[in-house]
Formats: sequence, C-alpha cells, structure tokens
Amino acid sequence: MVCYGMARNHTTIYAALAANLLIAVIKFISGFATRSSAMLSEAVHSLVDTANQLLLLLGIRNSKRKPDASRPFGYGKELYFWSFIVSILIFGVGGSVSIYQGIMHLRNPPPLEDPTWNYVVLALSFLFDGSSLVIAAKEFNKVRGDSSWWMAIRRSKDPASFVVLFEDSAAVIGLLVVALFVYLGHLFNNPYFDGIASLIVGALLTIVSVLLARESRSLLMGEGISSDTQKQIIQLVNKDPAVLGVQHIFSTYQSPEEVMLMVMLSFKPDLDTEDIYDAIERIREAVKRAYPLVHYIIIQPEEAAVKK
Repeated sequence: MVCYGMARNHTTIYAALAANLLIAVIKFISGFATRSSAMLSEAVHSLVDTANQLLLLLGIRNSKRKPDASRPFGYGKELYFWSFIVSILIFGVGGSVSIYQGIMHLRNPPPLEDPTWNYVVLALSFLFDGSSLVIAAKEFNKVRGDSSWWMAIRRSKDPASFVVLFEDSAAVIGLLVVALFVYLGHLFNNPYFDGIASLIVGALLTIVSVLLARESRSLLMGEGISSDTQKQIIQLVNKDPAVLGVQHIFSTYQSPEEVMLMVMLSFKPDLDTEDIYDAIERIREAVKRAYPLVHYIIIQPEEAAVKK
C-alpha cells in the first residue's frame, strides 16, 4: 500500500522546534534594535513556526490515544485537525502580521540603520533553518519512494512530515528575500525596500498556508486509499473460493498509520451461514497480512447485482 506514512521518530519536528525558537528570539532582538520591519516579520514567522511545531506534537500525542466509548475508531484524526489549525495560523498570524508590518513600513519608513547585525542574524538563521530543512528533506525522502516531491506530498497521509517541509522551505526562501532587500535598501539608500521584503514574506506565507490547508482539509474530510490499492484489494478478495464478486469498496484514513476499510461483496449462493462466516474471517486476515495499515475491516455480504 502506497501511503507515505509517518516516520517512526519525530526528529524533524524537534529539530525545527529548537531552530525556530532560537531564531525567533534573535530576530526579535535584531528587529527592534535596527527598526527593520522585514526582520520583525521574519521574527513573527519563526515564532509562529515554533507554535506550529508544538501543535503538531500535541496532535501526534492525542492521535495515539486508545479507542474508547466516545471514539470507537480512535483519535487518529486529531493530527489532521491540528495540522489544519497550523495552516490557519500560518496565514492568520504569520502572513497577516508580515503584510501589516510591510504596509506600515511603507507608509512611515524609519531611517536606515547599520545593517551589520541584521546580516549576522540572517546568516545564523539561514544556518539553523537550513539545517532543519535538510533534516526534514532527508526524513521525507525516506518515504517518498520513486515519486516526485510534489506528488509524494499530495499522496502523503502524514501532515507532520510535509508541514515541517513546507515551513522550513518558506523560512529559507523568506530569509533569502529579506537578505537581498536589506542589501538593496542600503545599496540604494532606500528604506522602502525593507517594507517590500516584508510584503513578499507575507505573500509567501499566505501561499504556503493555502497549500497546507488544502492538503490537511482533504485528510480531515476522510481521504481514502488510492484507486490502485483498491484494485489490488479487490483482486485479493476475489481470489477467495467463497467470493462471487466485490460489489463496493470504501475506505478512509483514520490516521497516517490506520485505515478503515469496508468491503461489500457477494458470496456464492450454495454457502451456508457458517461457510460465509469462515470466509469473512479468512478474507479479513488475508487483507490485514497484505496491508498492515488496514486496522479496521468491515465485510458486508450483499446480493450480486442483476445485469439487465
């Protein structure tokens, strides 16, 4: 089953959390000291990313809770919910504040300050964010297989992996934009470049937010297994000697590592109740062996469709 599931550890998230927390503090100090709106926008960006990693860790922890009477199929979709919240925060806080800072700077640009400290902070930030991005890319590369990066992200059922990948990529691009416009601002002695950089960072965060919201929404709404996997399961079920044919198949991801599957099939008419029960157990075990991510299997007998 191609699922691009969850990594067994959370190295990516912890690395990003440590990097963003340290960078946020440094950027805020630099931004206030040099009165740079672009640097303050980057500081807010790093602070939002820090909060995002904490929310992802919360979602992962909650998704591991055992099923109970109120949630008989478990709490796996908690991760999808919190990843959706993360996408909203990136836009609502990160993107909006950056755009606001840029507009305010363009309306009332402060005089240019010595950019040396900004360059030091940007270099350190690039080092930390770049290292976090490399770790995230290596972890995601382990599960993407032969697919392209974008296709692997679209097929991934683990938002904890691609959210960090998106965030770190946006962070690195944002740092390059800010560094370029800080340089241009002092090269041409023009304070408006700083505000433009802040607007670009805000636009970048908005785009990332929309992409993440789209992917997270699809998972939250009940994304199922791929059509290729469905065909393989149908072929597997049809091999059982008691099966006349599969009528319908439904599925949904409860978490990156848990799939709920419902198969409606028709059995041969000469079977009695005990034979059908044995066949159902046999099919259930065969599917679980072939597809370990399928934790919940509902097999519903149904009369064969009559062809007219």
